[in-house]
Amino acid sequence: MFIRDHISMFGLGGQNPLHGPNDERFGVRFPSMSDAYEQDLIGLAMESAQELGFLSFIREGVYCLVAGPCYETVAECRALQALGADAVGMSTVPEVIVARHCGLRVLGISLITNKAVMSYNSQEKANHEEVLRISVVRAEALQKLVTHLLGKLGESTNSA
Repeated sequence: MFIRDHISMFGLGGQNPLHGPNDERFGVRFPSMSDAYEQDLIGLAMESAQELGFLSFIREGVYCLVAGPCYETVAECRALQALGADAVGMSTVPEVIVARHCGLRVLGISLITNKAVMSYNSQEKANHEEVLRISVVRAEALQKLVTHLLGKLGESTNSA
């Protein structure tokens, strides 16, 4: 999934990697996060996915940061979906916040490895074995996508 935006449950709970004294050499005290993910980079990534024939399994969406390490309850999944989350993970957002604080451009790509369990009657259970299995299945496609995208970025940099 190409990350269009994020929800930081850490941030909503008062935890942020920028807490503490600010070093102006890295960035302003209160950086904007309304444009955390570069739209032109998402466009290039989508172009790469199309050229590689990956559109059947590529999505764009909102990534939600949670603490983990356990998987979400049905009620939590429903609540996060109601908030606008398309995917849930335990990383990425703090790194994006720090990168944007430092003025870096960001493209977020998340390898989605398990489906949210949204029903109490579901026989599906999120588990680490499934996550590892899907990671192996999609690793080659992800490598091809990133390699192709880096080639496009190199072309655009050289022509600028």
